Amino acid sequence: MLKKYSILLLTVLIAFGPSAPSFAQDGASQPLFEYSAINHPVMGKRGMVASHNALSSEIAAEILAKGGNAIDAGAALGFALAVTLPRAGNIGGGGFMLVHVAEQDKTIAIDFRETAPAAARQDMFFDASGNVVMDQTYRFSHKSSAVPGSVAGLAHIVEEYGTMTLAEVLAPAIRLARDGIEVTYDLAADLARSQRLKNNPASLRKFYKPDGSNYQVGELYKQPDLAWTLSEIAEHGVAAFYRGSVAERIVADMEAHNGLITMEDLANYEVIEREPVRGTFRGYDIAAMPAPSSGGTHVIQMLNILENFPLAEMGPESADALHIMAEAMKFSYADRSKYLGDPDFVKVPTETLVSKEYAKDLAAKISLDQALSSDEIAPGNLAIYESDETTHYSVVDSEGNMVGNTYTLMFSFGSGVVIEGTGILMNNNMGNFTLRSDIPDAFGLMGSENNLIRPNRRPVSSMSPVLVSRNGQPLLMTGSPGGSKIISANMQMVLNVLEFGMNIADAAVVPRIHHQWRPDVLEIESGISPDTVARLIERGQNINFSQRSAGMGSLQTVMWDGTLFYGYSDPRRPGAEAVGVD
Repeated sequence: MLKKYSILLLTVLIAFGPSAPSFAQDGASQPLFEYSAINHPVMGKRGMVASHNALSSEIAAEILAKGGNAIDAGAALGFALAVTLPRAGNIGGGGFMLVHVAEQDKTIAIDFRETAPAAARQDMFFDASGNVVMDQTYRFSHKSSAVPGSVAGLAHIVEEYGTMTLAEVLAPAIRLARDGIEVTYDLAADLARSQRLKNNPASLRKFYKPDGSNYQVGELYKQPDLAWTLSEIAEHGVAAFYRGSVAERIVADMEAHNGLITMEDLANYEVIEREPVRGTFRGYDIAAMPAPSSGGTHVIQMLNILENFPLAEMGPESADALHIMAEAMKFSYADRSKYLGDPDFVKVPTETLVSKEYAKDLAAKISLDQALSSDEIAPGNLAIYESDETTHYSVVDSEGNMVGNTYTLMFSFGSGVVIEGTGILMNNNMGNFTLRSDIPDAFGLMGSENNLIRPNRRPVSSMSPVLVSRNGQPLLMTGSPGGSKIISANMQMVLNVLEFGMNIADAAVVPRIHHQWRPDVLEIESGISPDTVARLIERGQNINFSQRSAGMGSLQTVMWDGTLFYGYSDPRRPGAEAVGVD
């Protein structure tokens, strides 16, 4: 009924033209029934879910319909995606969540990022001559995995802020893994093109038929080993994964294949609750993930820079607006390269990076007529101011609780390693550390000594859910996969809604741009006018026309106006769906 309701309501929306309220610079909400929008969000009366997998979205919506809150639904969704979206949904990776608890009127940043094993060393991927060894070991082996945090993070929010038991939120995922799911076009294509999964015997058995052939669309796909793992967690709690039966199988497989993760590493893993990094834009409050995520800090930094320009007057997708956005990105990504790290190991100058004063000085360096080259931009001198493959989902319930979760295996299907007897696909997030300050990471991002490999350190990430509020009421939760493009995609969603007055559907669909300082290239999606592109080139922007087929990110957004709920799943990735609860 949930899915039918949402599809019927979406049909009504398309027929009659209403869309979610959008917001102009003065903070006023536009009328609900507007006819100027091209794309329209799904609507619901008692909650909303948006994720990269339709079946998992429906499971989360069913949790809400049965009386669970957004935290329960968010945890159930995270576990379900490990079954339905194995390229990114996971229990062998980690990530970051924003959780808004309505009853307590507070927003918490949940850090369940992976940690480097105790045996990890700075030179572990270098040869005797000091050169990086770019073989299978670096990215596609047991050694490439950091200690996973997903199970601990999902269990933490249920135990601290949910209304259901861990076993109850795990039940749908266990059922899907045990009884099987119907292979979709998306899943079939993922497995067909990920042939490296056949290099590991346990991965080969998990993802392909007994004869090694690919699953076809419509066939039933069962994951009995993963069902066992999830059942162990449901019966024995999170301890099963980090100290008990599941941990024993993980460590045995690590020992057999030169991996680094030990029983002590797993037992010592901890979820950290952090204070969100906060800012404002045009009178709205922004909350996002703090370090070791770079996403929240630099979304706010870019918005602070852009607040100094009349972008609404210039118009969305105008050459003027896109040029200024690109310049703001360059300054922010330059600062990211130097200052971000694990705050439990290094001092991160977050307060300065998100200050309005610092942003104003950066904005003054931006010329409307000429682009700055990356060589002309360096990480800022902050002393004078001191006195991909990932997935995201968003959930909101009728009480105003919200969950935004971005978690990852890093690459699609992570390391490609499945732990024998568990069905757990492991991350390769050791590749998110900086090997050396002159060597970019897996996404081409530069780093500093703040992000070098150290035992128990959490690598810097671009992942960050973003929460927009007004006068204490949470309005919008969004987030995206996309490696280095997560930051720019999130920023453009917030900008499109708050500056340009778009609804969340139009805001997600409009073509995006991305500049990460180095390399000195402005990437643009198709759909931007050739005349606009020509004007950007005239100003000195180096345009890259070659785009990934998946586009730039894939925003999963929910919104609440105090009465109705709105959701939209970015069309850049197949199989995604927003589901409303009536």
